[in-house]
Amino acid sequence: MANHVVVCNGCCCGRVEKGAMKVPIEQLRTAWETHELATDVKLMISGCLGPCRMKNVSLLRSDEGETWLGNLTENDHYDALVEWAIDVKQNGSEARLPARLAQLQFDND
Repeated sequence: MANHVVVCNGCCCGRVEKGAMKVPIEQLRTAWETHELATDVKLMISGCLGPCRMKNVSLLRSDEGETWLGNLTENDHYDALVEWAIDVKQNGSEARLPARLAQLQFDND
């Protein structure tokens, strides 16, 4: 399985008028270019991912499975997505989720 960071920017996510933080799409794209991540981890900006009970949802996909994250409310959370991608690039399956994202995990069952 390829590694992906899927960032929702759909019906609720990123909508300031609905109380969500704007998704820093250009900052993420710039970080992917700066760190040359695209070969190892694909960045995908998506429409609605589905779990609309949360705002600003992201999905991490790797050989280890899927990790759903919700309520990304700070730029620091998006910086941590970049850190995870860098860790995947450098360490492959040994990469670990940054601690500040761990509390944002949820099951999307």
